[in-house]
Amino acid sequence: MRIRVEIADDISEKEIIIKTPFYDKQTEDISELLSSFDKKMQLAFYRQGREYYLSVDDFLFFETEGRQVYAHTVDRIYVTKYRLYELEKILTSNFVRASKSAILNVDKVWSLTHSLSNNLIEFNGSQKQIYVSRRYYHAVKEKLEGRGIEHE
Repeated sequence: MRIRVEIADDISEKEIIIKTPFYDKQTEDISELLSSFDKKMQLAFYRQGREYYLSVDDFLFFETEGRQVYAHTVDRIYVTKYRLYELEKILTSNFVRASKSAILNVDKVWSLTHSLSNNLIEFNGSQKQIYVSRRYYHAVKEKLEGRGIEHE
């Protein structure tokens, strides 16, 4: 089996084509595996003694406080058993580290305000905000470029 990746600047969405002389179990398995990447990733989250299975795309950001990791949606806060470094490995590409204690969902960012004293992220439809450390500022800004995010 050969694998070839072509980079095309003229497309806006990834397209995967499987060329095969016949359809067999291996082709079906590869197709199913590739299709599973497009599904929404769900993880277990906890709130008030209940366990919830939610799509990670619904979260604005993840942050640590003490030894606990909190997952923030627009109107709720959940606890997760994952550590930030574990989340960093399993989250989709729309998440980026914002500081030693936070990972944010760039698809939910409303604005990034850069000043001499701090870098502040505001989110769509929420009053929640987080700070981006100087160490991670350029990586966050690079992820936000081209997404129509305001920079002050």
